[in-house]
Amino acid sequence: MAFAEIAGRKVYYELHGPTEPTEEEQPPPLMLIMGMGGSCRGWLPLQVPDFSKSRKTLVFDNRGVGESEDPGTAFSTADLADDAAQLLTALAISKADVLGAFMGGMAAQELALRYPERVRSLVLTGTYSRPDAKRRMLLSSWADLAHAGISDESMLRRRLVWTLQDETLEQTDLIESMVQFYMKEGSPLSPELFARQCAACIDHDSADRLREITQPTLVVCGRNDQLTPPKFHRELADEIPGAHLITIHYGGHLVMAESAERFNQVVLQFLRDQ
Repeated sequence: MAFAEIAGRKVYYELHGPTEPTEEEQPPPLMLIMGMGGSCRGWLPLQVPDFSKSRKTLVFDNRGVGESEDPGTAFSTADLADDAAQLLTALAISKADVLGAFMGGMAAQELALRYPERVRSLVLTGTYSRPDAKRRMLLSSWADLAHAGISDESMLRRRLVWTLQDETLEQTDLIESMVQFYMKEGSPLSPELFARQCAACIDHDSADRLREITQPTLVVCGRNDQLTPPKFHRELADEIPGAHLITIHYGGHLVMAESAERFNQVVLQFLRDQ
Protein backbone atom coordinates (compact mmCIF):
# COMPACT_ATOMS: atom_id res chain seq x y z
CA MET A 1 0.00 0.00 0.00
CA ALA A 2 1.36 3.41 -0.97
CA PHE A 3 0.27 6.79 0.31
CA ALA A 4 1.10 10.38 -0.57
CA GLU A 5 0.39 13.30 1.71
CA ILE A 6 -1.71 16.10 0.23
CA ALA A 7 -2.77 19.11 2.27
CA GLY A 8 -2.10 17.16 5.45
CA ARG A 9 -4.13 14.09 4.51
CA LYS A 10 -3.28 10.70 3.03
CA VAL A 11 -4.13 9.75 -0.54
CA TYR A 12 -3.88 6.11 -1.54
CA TYR A 13 -2.27 5.42 -4.91
CA GLU A 14 -0.75 2.65 -6.99
CA LEU A 15 1.86 3.09 -9.71
CA HIS A 16 2.06 0.24 -12.22
CA GLY A 17 4.25 -0.27 -15.23
CA PRO A 18 7.76 -0.95 -16.50
CA THR A 19 10.47 -0.94 -13.85
CA GLU A 20 13.52 -1.80 -15.95
CA PRO A 21 15.54 1.19 -17.21
CA THR A 22 15.63 1.75 -20.96
CA GLU A 23 17.66 3.90 -23.28
CA GLU A 24 14.53 5.00 -25.10
CA GLU A 25 12.72 8.14 -23.98
CA GLN A 26 9.71 7.10 -21.94
CA PRO A 27 6.26 8.65 -22.38
CA PRO A 28 4.81 10.46 -19.38
CA PRO A 29 2.77 8.39 -16.93
CA LEU A 30 -0.91 7.84 -17.57
CA MET A 31 -3.10 9.04 -14.70
CA LEU A 32 -6.52 7.39 -14.40
CA ILE A 33 -9.14 9.36 -12.43
CA MET A 34 -12.03 7.24 -11.16
CA GLY A 35 -15.64 8.29 -11.39
CA MET A 36 -18.40 8.53 -8.82
CA GLY A 37 -18.94 5.71 -6.35
CA GLY A 38 -15.84 3.70 -7.23
CA SER A 39 -12.31 3.15 -6.02
CA CYS A 40 -9.13 2.89 -8.04
CA ARG A 41 -9.48 -0.89 -7.87
CA GLY A 42 -12.05 -0.54 -10.64
CA TRP A 43 -9.23 0.12 -13.11
CA LEU A 44 -7.16 -2.91 -12.11
CA PRO A 45 -8.84 -5.87 -13.88
CA LEU A 46 -9.34 -4.43 -17.37
CA GLN A 47 -7.35 -1.24 -17.96
CA VAL A 48 -4.16 -1.38 -15.90
CA PRO A 49 -2.84 -4.68 -17.38
CA ASP A 50 -2.99 -3.28 -20.94
CA PHE A 51 -1.93 0.28 -20.20
CA SER A 52 0.95 -0.63 -17.89
CA LYS A 53 2.68 -2.85 -20.46
CA SER A 54 4.14 0.17 -22.19
CA ARG A 55 3.95 3.02 -19.67
CA LYS A 56 3.73 3.92 -16.04
CA THR A 57 0.07 3.92 -15.02
CA LEU A 58 -1.06 5.83 -11.94
CA VAL A 59 -4.33 5.06 -10.19
CA PHE A 60 -5.52 6.56 -6.91
CA ASP A 61 -8.53 6.86 -4.64
CA ASN A 62 -10.37 10.16 -4.63
CA ARG A 63 -10.75 11.94 -1.30
CA GLY A 64 -12.66 9.87 1.24
CA VAL A 65 -12.70 6.75 -0.97
CA GLY A 66 -11.03 3.52 0.12
CA GLU A 67 -7.88 4.32 2.07
CA SER A 68 -7.75 8.01 1.09
CA GLU A 69 -8.59 10.34 3.94
CA ASP A 70 -11.67 12.55 3.83
CA PRO A 71 -11.54 16.25 4.74
CA GLY A 72 -15.22 15.87 5.63
CA THR A 73 -16.45 18.90 3.71
CA ALA A 74 -18.26 19.61 0.46
CA PHE A 75 -16.02 19.71 -2.58
CA SER A 76 -16.11 20.55 -6.28
CA THR A 77 -14.61 18.92 -9.34
CA ALA A 78 -12.05 21.74 -9.26
CA ASP A 79 -11.05 20.55 -5.77
CA LEU A 80 -10.59 17.04 -7.15
CA ALA A 81 -8.39 18.51 -9.90
CA ASP A 82 -6.31 20.22 -7.23
CA ASP A 83 -5.94 16.86 -5.47
CA ALA A 84 -4.74 15.24 -8.70
CA ALA A 85 -2.23 18.03 -9.38
CA GLN A 86 -0.87 17.81 -5.85
CA LEU A 87 -0.53 14.04 -6.17
CA LEU A 88 1.54 14.50 -9.33
CA THR A 89 3.73 16.96 -7.44
CA ALA A 90 4.13 14.61 -4.48
CA LEU A 91 5.24 11.84 -6.84
CA ALA A 92 7.61 14.15 -8.75
CA ILE A 93 5.65 13.69 -11.98
CA SER A 94 5.94 16.91 -13.96
CA LYS A 95 3.45 16.00 -16.69
CA ALA A 96 0.98 13.17 -17.35
CA ASP A 97 -1.51 11.92 -19.85
CA VAL A 98 -4.86 11.99 -18.04
CA LEU A 99 -7.91 9.75 -18.50
CA GLY A 100 -11.08 10.45 -16.53
CA ALA A 101 -14.47 8.74 -16.40
CA PHE A 102 -17.69 10.55 -15.37
CA MET A 103 -16.78 12.53 -12.23
CA GLY A 104 -13.17 11.71 -12.99
CA GLY A 105 -13.67 13.15 -16.47
CA MET A 106 -15.01 16.35 -14.93
CA ALA A 107 -11.96 16.53 -12.66
CA ALA A 108 -9.75 15.87 -15.70
CA GLN A 109 -11.31 18.82 -17.53
CA GLU A 110 -10.60 21.05 -14.55
CA LEU A 111 -7.07 19.68 -14.27
CA ALA A 112 -6.36 20.56 -17.91
CA LEU A 113 -7.83 24.04 -17.42
CA ARG A 114 -6.24 24.85 -14.06
CA TYR A 115 -2.87 23.16 -14.58
CA PRO A 116 -2.30 23.03 -18.36
CA GLU A 117 1.44 22.54 -17.90
CA ARG A 118 0.82 19.25 -16.04
CA VAL A 119 -1.36 17.59 -18.71
CA ARG A 120 0.14 16.35 -21.99
CA SER A 121 -3.09 14.88 -23.37
CA LEU A 122 -6.64 14.23 -22.22
CA VAL A 123 -9.04 11.29 -22.58
CA LEU A 124 -12.63 11.87 -21.49
CA THR A 125 -15.23 9.12 -21.30
CA GLY A 126 -18.77 8.93 -19.93
CA THR A 127 -18.77 12.54 -18.82
CA TYR A 128 -20.12 16.02 -19.57
CA SER A 129 -19.24 19.68 -19.35
CA ARG A 130 -22.58 20.68 -17.81
CA PRO A 131 -25.49 18.52 -16.61
CA ASP A 132 -28.94 18.95 -18.09
CA ALA A 133 -32.16 18.93 -16.05
CA LYS A 134 -32.52 15.14 -16.27
CA ARG A 135 -29.00 14.51 -14.97
CA ARG A 136 -29.50 17.03 -12.15
CA MET A 137 -32.75 15.37 -11.12
CA LEU A 138 -31.23 11.88 -11.24
CA LEU A 139 -28.14 12.80 -9.24
CA SER A 140 -30.25 14.68 -6.70
CA SER A 141 -32.46 11.62 -6.27
CA TRP A 142 -29.40 9.39 -5.75
CA ALA A 143 -28.09 11.80 -3.12
CA ASP A 144 -31.49 11.79 -1.38
CA LEU A 145 -31.53 7.98 -1.37
CA ALA A 146 -28.03 7.91 0.10
CA HIS A 147 -29.05 10.33 2.85
CA ALA A 148 -32.16 8.23 3.51
CA GLY A 149 -30.05 5.16 4.22
CA ILE A 150 -30.95 2.99 1.25
CA SER A 151 -29.01 -0.28 1.29
CA ASP A 152 -25.78 -0.57 -0.71
CA GLU A 153 -27.31 -3.34 -2.80
CA SER A 154 -30.39 -1.32 -3.72
CA MET A 155 -28.27 1.68 -4.65
CA LEU A 156 -25.98 -0.47 -6.77
CA ARG A 157 -28.90 -1.97 -8.69
CA ARG A 158 -30.31 1.51 -9.38
CA ARG A 159 -26.94 2.65 -10.69
CA LEU A 160 -26.48 -0.43 -12.89
CA VAL A 161 -29.75 0.35 -14.68
CA TRP A 162 -28.17 3.63 -15.83
CA THR A 163 -24.59 2.50 -16.38
CA LEU A 164 -24.93 -0.81 -18.25
CA GLN A 165 -26.52 -1.24 -21.64
CA ASP A 166 -29.68 -3.30 -22.02
CA GLU A 167 -27.88 -6.31 -23.53
CA THR A 168 -25.65 -6.57 -20.46
CA LEU A 169 -28.57 -6.22 -18.06
CA GLU A 170 -30.21 -9.21 -19.80
CA GLN A 171 -27.30 -11.35 -18.54
CA THR A 172 -28.88 -11.92 -15.15
CA ASP A 173 -26.19 -14.35 -13.95
CA LEU A 174 -23.53 -11.75 -14.68
CA ILE A 175 -25.47 -9.02 -12.91
CA GLU A 176 -26.04 -11.16 -9.83
CA SER A 177 -22.35 -12.09 -9.69
CA MET A 178 -21.44 -8.39 -9.93
CA VAL A 179 -23.82 -7.54 -7.11
CA GLN A 180 -22.57 -10.36 -4.91
CA PHE A 181 -18.93 -9.41 -5.52
CA TYR A 182 -19.69 -5.79 -4.63
CA MET A 183 -21.52 -6.79 -1.47
CA LYS A 184 -18.69 -9.11 -0.43
CA GLU A 185 -16.07 -6.42 -0.97
CA GLY A 186 -18.15 -3.68 0.61
CA SER A 187 -18.67 -0.14 -0.62
CA PRO A 188 -15.42 1.86 -0.85
CA LEU A 189 -17.14 5.02 0.40
CA SER A 190 -19.84 6.12 2.81
CA PRO A 191 -23.36 7.09 1.67
CA GLU A 192 -22.69 10.63 2.88
CA LEU A 193 -19.57 10.91 0.70
CA PHE A 194 -21.46 9.48 -2.26
CA ALA A 195 -24.04 12.25 -1.81
CA ARG A 196 -21.23 14.83 -1.82
CA GLN A 197 -19.92 13.30 -5.05
CA CYS A 198 -23.39 13.66 -6.56
CA ALA A 199 -23.40 17.34 -5.55
CA ALA A 200 -19.99 17.91 -7.16
CA CYS A 201 -21.25 16.38 -10.42
CA ILE A 202 -24.42 18.49 -10.33
CA ASP A 203 -22.41 21.68 -9.86
CA HIS A 204 -19.75 20.91 -12.46
CA ASP A 205 -19.77 23.44 -15.31
CA SER A 206 -16.90 23.84 -17.74
CA ALA A 207 -19.05 24.45 -20.82
CA ASP A 208 -17.99 28.06 -21.31
CA ARG A 209 -14.31 27.23 -20.80
CA LEU A 210 -13.84 24.17 -23.00
CA ARG A 211 -12.23 26.23 -25.77
CA GLU A 212 -9.44 27.04 -23.33
CA ILE A 213 -8.36 23.38 -23.29
CA THR A 214 -5.28 23.24 -25.52
CA GLN A 215 -4.16 19.65 -24.95
CA PRO A 216 -4.84 16.96 -27.57
CA THR A 217 -8.12 15.43 -26.46
CA LEU A 218 -9.90 12.16 -27.17
CA VAL A 219 -13.57 11.78 -26.25
CA VAL A 220 -14.79 8.18 -26.02
CA CYS A 221 -18.50 7.41 -25.93
CA GLY A 222 -20.46 4.22 -25.49
CA ARG A 223 -23.26 4.37 -28.06
CA ASN A 224 -25.82 3.10 -25.54
CA ASP A 225 -24.74 5.30 -22.63
CA GLN A 226 -27.90 6.38 -20.79
CA LEU A 227 -26.25 8.24 -17.92
CA THR A 228 -24.18 10.48 -20.20
CA PRO A 229 -25.72 10.04 -23.68
CA PRO A 230 -23.78 10.74 -26.89
CA LYS A 231 -25.04 14.34 -27.01
CA PHE A 232 -22.74 15.21 -24.09
CA HIS A 233 -19.73 13.68 -25.81
CA ARG A 234 -20.49 15.53 -29.04
CA GLU A 235 -20.62 18.79 -27.09
CA LEU A 236 -17.21 18.10 -25.59
CA ALA A 237 -15.70 17.17 -28.94
CA ASP A 238 -17.27 20.17 -30.68
CA GLU A 239 -16.07 22.70 -28.13
CA ILE A 240 -12.57 21.45 -27.28
CA PRO A 241 -10.28 22.61 -30.11
CA GLY A 242 -9.09 19.70 -32.26
CA ALA A 243 -10.75 17.04 -30.09
CA HIS A 244 -11.52 13.64 -31.59
CA LEU A 245 -14.72 11.73 -30.83
CA ILE A 246 -14.89 7.95 -31.04
CA THR A 247 -18.14 6.09 -30.42
CA ILE A 248 -17.86 2.44 -29.41
CA HIS A 249 -20.96 0.66 -30.62
CA TYR A 250 -21.13 -2.05 -27.97
CA GLY A 251 -21.26 -0.38 -24.61
CA GLY A 252 -23.15 1.88 -22.29
CA HIS A 253 -21.83 4.23 -19.64
CA LEU A 254 -19.39 1.54 -18.48
CA VAL A 255 -18.00 1.07 -21.98
CA MET A 256 -14.52 0.59 -20.52
CA ALA A 257 -15.82 -2.65 -18.99
CA GLU A 258 -18.37 -3.79 -21.59
CA SER A 259 -15.95 -3.23 -24.50
CA ALA A 260 -12.67 -3.19 -22.62
CA GLU A 261 -10.47 -4.51 -25.43
CA ARG A 262 -11.73 -1.95 -27.95
CA PHE A 263 -11.67 0.86 -25.39
CA ASN A 264 -8.07 0.12 -24.45
CA GLN A 265 -6.99 -0.11 -28.08
CA VAL A 266 -8.52 3.27 -28.87
CA VAL A 267 -6.88 4.93 -25.87
CA LEU A 268 -3.45 3.40 -26.48
CA GLN A 269 -3.47 4.35 -30.16
CA PHE A 270 -4.37 7.93 -29.27
CA LEU A 271 -1.54 8.07 -26.73
CA ARG A 272 0.97 6.62 -29.21
CA ASP A 273 0.04 9.36 -31.68
CA GLN A 274 0.95 12.15 -29.27
